[in-house]
Amino acid sequence: MNGRESVSSSARQPRSAATDANHFVLTFENNRFASELFGQFDQNLKLIEERLHIDARPRGNSVAISGDVTATNQARRALDFLYERLQKGGSVEASDVEGAIRMAQAADDQLQLPTLEKKAKLTMSQISTKKKTIVARTPTQDAYMRALERAELVFGVGPAGTGKTYLACAHAAALLVRGAVDRIILSRPAVEAGERLGFLPGDMKEKVDPYLRPLYDALYDMMPADKVDRAITAGVIEIAPLAFMRGRTLSNAAVVLDEAQNTTSMQMKMFLTRLGENARMIVTGDPSQVDLPRGVKSGLVEALQILKGVEGISVVQFKDVDVVRHPLVGRIVRAYDAQYAVHEESEDDR
Repeated sequence: MNGRESVSSSARQPRSAATDANHFVLTFENNRFASELFGQFDQNLKLIEERLHIDARPRGNSVAISGDVTATNQARRALDFLYERLQKGGSVEASDVEGAIRMAQAADDQLQLPTLEKKAKLTMSQISTKKKTIVARTPTQDAYMRALERAELVFGVGPAGTGKTYLACAHAAALLVRGAVDRIILSRPAVEAGERLGFLPGDMKEKVDPYLRPLYDALYDMMPADKVDRAITAGVIEIAPLAFMRGRTLSNAAVVLDEAQNTTSMQMKMFLTRLGENARMIVTGDPSQVDLPRGVKSGLVEALQILKGVEGISVVQFKDVDVVRHPLVGRIVRAYDAQYAVHEESEDDR
């Protein structure tokens, strides 16, 4: 740990337990890091106070924490993790604080690596790419990132804003950088989200690019733009609509299918059977946002039913609490889910 439970600044390691379990002082030896940790006008500490219902009062490079024993220990783990992040050259934004709080709250249930100390130190999965290191911000993201390392086929399923596609692209980029695969293939079904766009001008690339823009955006966030452009030109990175996958065998590749809820049953079967030797496949989608014509069953929904329990396949289910965009997005998802639940109940009663 980095925060020390005393007012002295001579040692870095905290004592194993505070004198008073509900009140202790954490001291951070680097004043600049402590200032960044607490945030401008102590906004990060205020966020921790609000989320964990504790009292956190800064005093120079120290912070006095008091409150419920469980919550105060969660605050300690979160602050220690964020301070260590600063020591390693990272930064701490409000979203990082939110993520550290969520992970601290779920630390008891977190999948632990054998060498890590249970409860004492907060650990989060990470993906390192050319431009940044992405750290899990929720327990489900942590489970998803671990599944991406273990399984050859991973389904990331859940509402918008949970990081499913972003983390899938980050993992694919990391695999390419470390030489685990020779290429990246990113795909989406070309289905309008409830709109009819009609004729689109231009060549094939210009016609399909609007559907694939989120994948481009994620890639440019992981790798320098010039390297992405060169890799696309060289065919090392391929971004194509799902229809282009038929008849191919995808070997030595990281393959991502996004918006999979808009695949038909036949399209999903076709895509999954493209998996070749030394390939990793990631399928992401939100079954609550199907844009297929009425009466057409989602290939994602069907695949999750058919493939349940198949060895080598991992399914990670995201929920509204995993939304890492604006906090309002999570509340919007919950409101819609509640309305859909009421509608389904009324349909069943008829």
